Amino acid sequence: MKQYLKTAPWQIIEEKFHPSRMRASESIFSLGNGRFGQRGNFEEHYSSDSLQGSYLAGVTFLDKTKVGWWKNSYPRFFSRVPNAPDWSGMRIRLIDEELDLAVWDVQDYLRQLDMKSGISYRSFVATSPKGNTLSIKITHLNHMMEPNLCMIRFEVKSINYSGKLSVVPYLDANVKHESANYDEQMWTTLRSETKEDVAYLWTQVKREDTQVCMAMGYQAQYNGEPLDKYSILIEKEQAVGYNVGCQVKPNDTLEVDKFVTIVSSLYESRNDIVDSTVSDLRRYMKVGWNELIKDHQAYWKKLWNDSDVVIQGDEQAQQGIRFNIFQLHQSYQGRDHRLNIAAKGFTGEFYGGNTFWNTELCCLPYFLLSSRQDIARNLLLYRETYLQKAIANARKLGIGGGAALYPMMTITGEESHNEWEITFEEIHRNSIMAYAIVQYICWSGDIDYLTPHGLRVLIAICRFWALRVTWSQRCQCYMLLGVTGPNEYENNVDNNWYTNFSCRQTLLDTLKMLKLAHQHNEAGTHAVLEEVQLADGELQKWQEIADKMYLHQDEKTSLFIQQDGYLNKVMQNVDEIPSEERPINQHWSWDRILRSCFIKQSDVLLGLYLYRDHFDQETIRKNYEFYAPKTVHESSLSPYVHCILAARLGKLDEAYNLFLQATRMDLDDYNHEVNAGLHVTSMAGSWMALAHGFAGMMLKKQVLTFEPVMPSQWTCYELKVNYLDCAVKVTVHPDAVDVLLLDGDELSVRIYDKTVLCKKKVLQTIAY
Repeated sequence: MKQYLKTAPWQIIEEKFHPSRMRASESIFSLGNGRFGQRGNFEEHYSSDSLQGSYLAGVTFLDKTKVGWWKNSYPRFFSRVPNAPDWSGMRIRLIDEELDLAVWDVQDYLRQLDMKSGISYRSFVATSPKGNTLSIKITHLNHMMEPNLCMIRFEVKSINYSGKLSVVPYLDANVKHESANYDEQMWTTLRSETKEDVAYLWTQVKREDTQVCMAMGYQAQYNGEPLDKYSILIEKEQAVGYNVGCQVKPNDTLEVDKFVTIVSSLYESRNDIVDSTVSDLRRYMKVGWNELIKDHQAYWKKLWNDSDVVIQGDEQAQQGIRFNIFQLHQSYQGRDHRLNIAAKGFTGEFYGGNTFWNTELCCLPYFLLSSRQDIARNLLLYRETYLQKAIANARKLGIGGGAALYPMMTITGEESHNEWEITFEEIHRNSIMAYAIVQYICWSGDIDYLTPHGLRVLIAICRFWALRVTWSQRCQCYMLLGVTGPNEYENNVDNNWYTNFSCRQTLLDTLKMLKLAHQHNEAGTHAVLEEVQLADGELQKWQEIADKMYLHQDEKTSLFIQQDGYLNKVMQNVDEIPSEERPINQHWSWDRILRSCFIKQSDVLLGLYLYRDHFDQETIRKNYEFYAPKTVHESSLSPYVHCILAARLGKLDEAYNLFLQATRMDLDDYNHEVNAGLHVTSMAGSWMALAHGFAGMMLKKQVLTFEPVMPSQWTCYELKVNYLDCAVKVTVHPDAVDVLLLDGDELSVRIYDKTVLCKKKVLQTIAY
């Protein structure tokens, strides 16, 4: 862990300039609004190590795949979100010097991310090599209510300098994508222009027809009075901007507000994109900074009112879970079913801005249970939109017949992953797509989603499993051979328990969903079955596979065996690994990792969490106590699952430590990799650790049930949950639970074995 940030319930605070941790801070102080975002780069020039990154949701670059040994069915291109033209730049210049914190002396440095209002602040005093001292304050926000708007304010005060002071707001398309396979320039500038009141860049992604237009304007004040609208116009092929200057003496202040509008051809026609972007900018500037910031703050106020989690007595946990919620809503707002959530959100280039199965495992349940229903529905529609590409992906592996294999990582539905042991073998990802649909139906009650949307996806996934299994004549059962489970520290194994069990449950759940859909909408269900040409024999086959699926349980210990041969390994626990060799993926050879018993992330335990209704407490306990000590948690998807199981098993100290790891994975840099970006899609796991783990939230015979426990470090905790058309606030005290129905007429809620009928706005207190 690397703790260098101050703990505060509503803020992320960096009280000292840390050049050696610049990339980590850039990740942590990232900003977004669901439509676009950027790392927490310095707006001014910075000549030392930094990863400048600005990203636009849904805008992709087809980077040619680069592998040493090509294999059939590898994707020809790696789809990535390209580093977008830099819209944040604001240079500060004196007569013959430019502000650069890499070479200037820095005092009183303070950076704050105010999560309550969604605004980043930075202030410092800096002295140049020639002895000129400036005091600078910077305010930066990506507007949540106006998804095309970014606003930046620079306040520059002279401490001892006399002479010309210039602030240079600009847009720059000459950007580098650090992780590009072939170091290509990803943008072509179609047109650039600087006028008196607006400058714009009109660009297009190379090898794609996606266009982006950015327009910029500014408003300036000198010592609190409007500065005459005179500036030097900057107009180059790839950059536009203004040189806004004035003569200053000590104690004089120059304030420049930069307004930027960012519009892509996903939302505006190519013929109108420039005019639309420019007109938006002029409209925003007419409204002005003060009114626009009020709207932005009002958005965050409502969001926190709907989604906040309160943990009393523990500022570390409180800050961590709010940071995770903040980043999730910055990354995705659910407005567009064509978009999904990148593993790193808008915080870094790693994974290329692609979507993984993390979304269905973590993010979709979070949004389903804590936010508007349409957000989760749009995440499901994203996968259905690309169903035909998933079917094509299965064909590449030699599996046809309408079977679908969803890609391991994607933006546009095409597979972008090219490591054979994952691309071709980590097929368990298919089952989480089906699991998400079933959970959505159970919690939302939106049975209409099944016909036609959900059934199409479920049927295609089941067809894949039916063709991917192998019938073992020797064992008289169905097996899944040559797979990689969630634990990627074991590749090309046979009968990974989680993969086999999730395959079985997908088949059974789909059969149940077909019956439910038929009861709810017989005509619509028949239409879907005719469309996909589902034969009766297929349903019988799915039932047969489910009934005869090989699920290895050790006769002596009753443990579920992670995969064939796992118990042949030398059994060790994680605490036997020297601390200087952790994380092992950064210190051990791959050969050593594959031969070890150590588990990257929960595998058997993931199955016990997701399908916990199928197992008794003693079965979960035995498996947890065996596998948990062997898990190194070198995936961000792991700690929250273990936290949930530990909490339900009464291992509260263990659960609490895992909860801190899940909530502060990035703030404390547990795995020494936050410099590459945040683990955005796994952040939702910390909310589920609280809801499913400590609060014990579940559905029992379709009754919303809580069986809460309380870590000794807390005095109280509170969260809001959506079920059906109701929103419930649940406050857990050491010996009682307060339940308040916020939306909906009435709802039955069970606390352990006590059931109460909640009426809207009537507080219920239940002792436990």
